[in-house]
Amino acid sequence: MFSASQSSKAQFLDKARQAREERRELKERERAAVQVQALIRRFLCRCRLQREIRREVEDFFGTNESGSSKRSALSVFRIARKLLFVFNHKEDKERFEKLCRCILNSMDVENEPKVWYVSLALSKDLTLLWIKQIKDILWFCCEFLKQLKPDILQDSRLVNLHLTMLVTFTDTSTWKILRGKGETLRPAMNHICANIMGHLNQKGFYSVLQILLTNGLARSRPSLSKGSLTAIFSLALRPVVAAQFSDNLLRSFLIHIMSVPAIMTHLATLTPERLAVIESHDLFRKFILFLSREAQCRDVCVCLEGSHTLCLLGNLVYLGSLNDKVLEEETAYFVGVLIHMLSYCQKYVSQKKSNLTHWHPVLGWFSQTVDYGLNESMPLLTKQLQHLWGVHMIRILFSDVLSKKLLENQEIAQLPTQPVSPQNSLPMKNLFKRAFQKSASVRNILKPVGGKRVDSAEVQKVCSICVLYQTTLTTLTQIRLQILTGLTYLDDLLPKLWAFICELGPQGGLKLFLECLNNDTEESKRLLAMLMLFCDCSRHLITILDDIEVYEEQISFKLEELVTISSFLNSFVFKMIWDGIVENARGETLELFHSVHGWLMVLYERDCRRRFAPEDHWLRKDLKPSVLFQELDKDKKRAQLLLQYIPHVIPHKNRVLLFRNMVTKEKEKLGLVETSSASPHVTHITIRRSRMLEDGYEQLRQLSQNAMKGVIRVKFVNDLGVDEAGIDQDGVFKEFLEEIIKKVFDPALNLFKTTSGDERLYPSPTSYIHENYLQLFEFVGKMLGKAVYEGIVVDVPFASFFLSQLLGHHHSVFYSSVDELPSLDSEFYKNLTSIKRYDGDISDLGLTLSYDEDVMGQLVCHELVPGGKTIPVTNENKISYIHLMAHFRMHTQIKSQTAALISGFRSIIKPEWIRMFSAPELQRLISGDNAEIDLEDLK
Repeated sequence: MFSASQSSKAQFLDKARQAREERRELKERERAAVQVQALIRRFLCRCRLQREIRREVEDFFGTNESGSSKRSALSVFRIARKLLFVFNHKEDKERFEKLCRCILNSMDVENEPKVWYVSLALSKDLTLLWIKQIKDILWFCCEFLKQLKPDILQDSRLVNLHLTMLVTFTDTSTWKILRGKGETLRPAMNHICANIMGHLNQKGFYSVLQILLTNGLARSRPSLSKGSLTAIFSLALRPVVAAQFSDNLLRSFLIHIMSVPAIMTHLATLTPERLAVIESHDLFRKFILFLSREAQCRDVCVCLEGSHTLCLLGNLVYLGSLNDKVLEEETAYFVGVLIHMLSYCQKYVSQKKSNLTHWHPVLGWFSQTVDYGLNESMPLLTKQLQHLWGVHMIRILFSDVLSKKLLENQEIAQLPTQPVSPQNSLPMKNLFKRAFQKSASVRNILKPVGGKRVDSAEVQKVCSICVLYQTTLTTLTQIRLQILTGLTYLDDLLPKLWAFICELGPQGGLKLFLECLNNDTEESKRLLAMLMLFCDCSRHLITILDDIEVYEEQISFKLEELVTISSFLNSFVFKMIWDGIVENARGETLELFHSVHGWLMVLYERDCRRRFAPEDHWLRKDLKPSVLFQELDKDKKRAQLLLQYIPHVIPHKNRVLLFRNMVTKEKEKLGLVETSSASPHVTHITIRRSRMLEDGYEQLRQLSQNAMKGVIRVKFVNDLGVDEAGIDQDGVFKEFLEEIIKKVFDPALNLFKTTSGDERLYPSPTSYIHENYLQLFEFVGKMLGKAVYEGIVVDVPFASFFLSQLLGHHHSVFYSSVDELPSLDSEFYKNLTSIKRYDGDISDLGLTLSYDEDVMGQLVCHELVPGGKTIPVTNENKISYIHLMAHFRMHTQIKSQTAALISGFRSIIKPEWIRMFSAPELQRLISGDNAEIDLEDLK
């Protein structure tokens, strides 16, 4: 009974709860329906109102179109207020254009104050509303400008319209209301304009101008007209001038306007009057002084990132090239700013591609985001940057160095240009001594003299400029050669810079720079940067000069100066290695070493080809070979580095002994030397004298590398197949090797050819007519390597350029094919260099980037570049043509043959063993020394 009543009560409560829920849901649905209806009614009402307003606006602009300019300013204000109330960028674009044209037309009416739109600013009741309205209109103009593309005709017209609106209402100069008696109102109106300009700046006015300028100028051909560019730049300058060049607005101008690619170049081309305005306001000086404060320069660079920082740099350099007076007066600040900006970019320059890097056409691999939209403008940016290493700016920046007078003597001693023989070495040394005594008296740059304080203002200025150019070289990696070529254009800059270096410190020269290596001060780094720049530029210069320019014309450097410089470099590199500096070198110190070492080796290799230095000039008298050999046996790092980088400081005969020692050690390691407990493996071959080359090739080419290095016994058989008498105890093998080499190097076989002058050997370009010719060349390389390995002298005179390839010199970035060309064909070299010196229009000669060759009676055209036979040789590309031609003759034509021979040679002789020899020394290692026998020595 009790449970039944409880059950009915629960059911009652449940029904009541359900009923309550239903009533609540019903109310909720009714409330939602009312809300939805209200929203819909509101939406429909708003749409109806918008339609009515838009219809009213269209009626306003559509009726009486011819008399639209006579509408009162108040009516325009009211219709504008309505349009702005319902304004939508997409729907009201055309209506907004009509409004802008209506407003501009009203400003052009003569003697109709009530029509002038700006007259409402004088109304007490409407002033604030009018100011708000014009601010809104002008910002909508900015919004449209961000979206427009100036290269589209229709958009370009709209650009002009919106720019005209901005120009008209941000300055009072065109307001007719201020003429005559209205002049008294100008201060108040100027204040209103400043108010409008401040509002636009807060909203992002400079960003709008930057987008518009970038869209119109960041391309190969600018799409902005003269009028548009003038208007944009005037608008950009107005806030800066109005604020009396405040730091805040200078910053905005630099970040948004001066970072537009090549904007200064476009101004100079399209509207040079704007550059005159820049000069009248002394803007270049203000930019430099603003950026000279490190914190502000860093802030600008961080805001711009790498690509746009480079664009700002290009514009500043271009402005500097146009303002000599400011550049001369503010050199220190200008140089400091450029160094800071380049250093910022350099932090993100990478040596190689990775997942975090992007390709930049000027900076190379770059670890910041690259704006690829700027790529079209990179050629113009590069032209701007070229002013930095152009003659005009170099003369201004290096004025202290270039003003130095170098005394010349009419009787400068001529150094011999040919190697000397032992018989006349004594008088030759006297000749060199006399030459140095004479030259030291006429040119103080031939030896370090010291005397100039390194902390003086002059030295600090020159050091800063050198740091600037060195930073430029390491940052703008893709135009490095352009920079070096520009810095070496003036013939007297490098010798005068060397003269300046020689005067530094109490004693000058080596001691000062070695002390700098041990001092981690800013001053030391700047001095070393000067030395590094001198080495990089001088190395580039000597690399691109031919023998006539170096030895006969002696461009930039006299031969005596090259001797002195090479002595300094030789000592500097030796000290860096021997004192243990290179072992632990990192960063800038390692770069300095490679720079100085590169310049040294260019001079050494030039001297090896054609002598300009005295006998034993490259040797270090204070280095005992025995000490070096002991350290090599102990695996001392400095001894290994010395052998790797400057082996020429060791006498040639000691290096030959070292080479033989290396070979002996390897033989012992491979078990190729007979001992009391073991005998080496012997390979026996049988050779028919009538088919010596064929049998030798067939039997030896299959041997393993170790077997080729081991003992090989030869048994000769005659034509009847009968063994010849005799036991091979290396003598028969030596005879076999000499005969094989004599046969393969015979030009009649057409594996090798002789040069036109001194008849030296190099691979024949037409050797491909032989079957398996590459295997033959590899076999020849092995035979030649075996001869050198065993110390068997063979009479094979190689061409110098081929020996350089055997040593691997042609892989060096400093290698010049043109320098080696005389060793192949001296007449051809003269013809090519005559093209270089041709004063007229080279295109008149009818040359193309191709080479015609007579190959077995057929004329074959080789293109030096793809499509070369259709590309004419001009004054602009004639230097490239010369290098391409030399490279083709000495490398491309015989590339596969040379590679095969080198592969065979290196299978026997390790490359590091012969890198300690120059090309002439390698020839002596192969063919023996042709020096005359000293009878006294034999006694």
